[in-house]
Amino acid sequence: MWRLVSCTLCLLVSFQLSLWTVWAAEDEPDGEVKIEVLFKPETCTPKSKRGDLINAHYDGYLAKDGSQFYCSRSDKAGHPQWFVLGVGQVIKGLDIGMDDMCPGEKRKITVPPSLAFGTKGKDPVPPNATVIFEVEVYAVSRGPRSMEAFKNMDADKDRTLTKEEVKEYLKLEYEKKEGKPRDDAYLQKIMDDIFYKNDQDKDGLISSKEYNIYEHDEL
Repeated sequence: MWRLVSCTLCLLVSFQLSLWTVWAAEDEPDGEVKIEVLFKPETCTPKSKRGDLINAHYDGYLAKDGSQFYCSRSDKAGHPQWFVLGVGQVIKGLDIGMDDMCPGEKRKITVPPSLAFGTKGKDPVPPNATVIFEVEVYAVSRGPRSMEAFKNMDADKDRTLTKEEVKEYLKLEYEKKEGKPRDDAYLQKIMDDIFYKNDQDKDGLISSKEYNIYEHDEL
């Protein structure tokens, strides 16, 4: 039976046992994602949805033997990972399994091969492997794929986003949600990552076309 394995270089975290399990059916007939809630805060808001910016730690294991193939706490200086939910920046199984999560919530997400790394695998994950992720969400915020977020960020209304506009938006969002400012280096890292993933022509701006590269429902 698969059991929780301590993450290398991670602090040991004691998870509350799950009280319920839900199955998230997927359009593909050969796979479903199993979601087990390990911990949920009493006040569970805001809840994530497609297009939201998520900040989370996640650790990946092979279901076959419980061996660990990824640990976000020891990758990239141990910072939680930032990604936009539901647009393919993580494997499809995580896009499904992390829907409707709130800050502070922890889940165990079991993903079949068809919604993970498929028949080819991805080193060190072998072909046709079912994988399990331990996920902890730290922040859920609007953007940078919602029209609402784009309009809020585009201060001069020229339908392009500068680094300064995105950084200022993130700064205000954090102050509003956390009641205190984040340090500049932290915001810079998030902003750099957003531009790395979205500034397709590398001109230092995110155009409305680049912003909507995934043709979001909301755009």
